[in-house]
Amino acid sequence: MAQKVREVMTPAPVTVPSDASIVQAARLMREHNIGDVLVTEDDRLCGVITDRDIVVRAVADSRDLTATAVAAVCSSSGLATVTPDQDTTQALRLMRDKAIRRVPVVEEGRPVGVVSLGDVALERDPASALSDISAARPNT
Repeated sequence: MAQKVREVMTPAPVTVPSDASIVQAARLMREHNIGDVLVTEDDRLCGVITDRDIVVRAVADSRDLTATAVAAVCSSSGLATVTPDQDTTQALRLMRDKAIRRVPVVEEGRPVGVVSLGDVALERDPASALSDISAARPNT
């Protein structure tokens, strides 16, 4: 039987409203030791901001990080998502097709989790290098 996304996803994703500053999103990433934060409007997913988005779309463009809203730099167009009841194989295929490492998990447009390559690797092959890296404590 195929494994479902809900079995491997990280529940209760970290979110910020679309009008939050880039600094607020970066602080949440640091606080939670994560590389992305989901962006919401009225509790509905509208984007994803990653540490790379902050560097490439904000820092490199000399934006004011305290005054610029995450909506200005987050990925939102063609946002890839999965539902908790989809098979992990479908989530992996989506990540491969879109060349992304993690996908928001949504129910009725509301974020309920995030599934990453590492989450699936930990379940499928706990002895793999990706599993070891994903399970390791973050560098601080």
